[in-house]
Amino acid sequence: MDILVVGGGGREHAILRKLAESPRCGRLYCAPGNGGISRDAECFDVKADDIDGMVELAKKLAVDLVFVAPDDPLVAGMADALEAEGIAAFGPRKNAAILEGSKVFSKHLMKKYGIPTAGYEVFDQPQEALAYIRRQNTYPAVIKADGLALGKGVILCDTYEEACDAVKSIMEDRIFGASGSRVVVEEFLTGPEVSVLAFTDGKTIRPMVSAKDHKRAFDGDMGPNTGGMGTVSPNPYYDEEAAAFCMEKIFRPTVAAMAAEGRPFKGCLFFGLMLTPNGPKVIEYNCRFGDPEAQVVLPRLKTDLIDILCAIRDERLDELSIDWSDEACACVVMASGGYPASYKKGLPISGLNPQGQRSDAVIYHAGTRYEDGKFLTNGGRVLGVTALADSLDAALDRAYDAVEQICFQDAHYRKDIGRPAAKGERRL
Repeated sequence: MDILVVGGGGREHAILRKLAESPRCGRLYCAPGNGGISRDAECFDVKADDIDGMVELAKKLAVDLVFVAPDDPLVAGMADALEAEGIAAFGPRKNAAILEGSKVFSKHLMKKYGIPTAGYEVFDQPQEALAYIRRQNTYPAVIKADGLALGKGVILCDTYEEACDAVKSIMEDRIFGASGSRVVVEEFLTGPEVSVLAFTDGKTIRPMVSAKDHKRAFDGDMGPNTGGMGTVSPNPYYDEEAAAFCMEKIFRPTVAAMAAEGRPFKGCLFFGLMLTPNGPKVIEYNCRFGDPEAQVVLPRLKTDLIDILCAIRDERLDELSIDWSDEACACVVMASGGYPASYKKGLPISGLNPQGQRSDAVIYHAGTRYEDGKFLTNGGRVLGVTALADSLDAALDRAYDAVEQICFQDAHYRKDIGRPAAKGERRL
């Protein structure tokens, strides 16, 4: 099969490298891609959210499948546009991608179908939101922009003054654009966070192995939220009891709810969960592979990914057995100095071979470009340095050993990825 992958980050690099392992894989293309991806696939300068341009590219290349990886084009309807031209697409249609595209929709869906989540209220006027927060007088207050916000649309507020600033920024200053026309004010939950991705064909759901993301920029979970500074799999806090509960009360009910609403979800469904003292609850849904969760989940996948994609396309996922490696996987993100705020681009990267790889780890490129035989920084998150091993501690050691051999000016990375999790006694 000839496949076009839409996107240009570390997630897309992980997807491409897993696809390339399949004996069924023919030509691989990516748009727009990045420096590292260009060493593994032919890249085209079409923006990931350019629906018309991507449809034309897919037709020109005569690909058998388009794997739409990022959230923006899915929420905007890229899968619909491709399928309307007779081109198979992996990823939910627009009416199902709303599960990530609107937090208001997802909260109302969970409430309607009894799926465990935090208590909440929805507001379209800033003063009403602030009056509610003042009456509740419970902190931290969780304020979420309704729409997509590059993973930065959730603000925790420890005081009323911080809540005022957050509501003003989202609803009046529109720092997230139209995504801030409504806000969800949500109950603050406590407990370990878990990421569980799942394959689904709209009827059957097959959860993948668990992962733990690290969203904060600095060690000790300090600093601003980012797109993710590193991940580990498995998540030691997610045991068999939690997995069974989630399958019965969250995963299957979500797929059934979307089908009942006339919005069947086909693709990768991401569950952001909190293991609270009152049981697992949904924090968020995403309509695609997480980044950097994909970088630790896909290396553990033993079943042919193309076989899975075809089973989802044909709605016969129930016929396929999906197997996973028992190894642990760790990914440490190397970011540009200043990220997630302003940062420099175009800085040379050393410590990689001509293919942008190393012998001691797998390097998933995110914000890089390849120019005159050199890899240069070209984004906030630059590289995902990834390693597999028999234990989480060993995988982390391997990843960090490789990180220390890679250099670019002002490189920043967290030094505590997975370290508390590695001490956990439970694993799945």
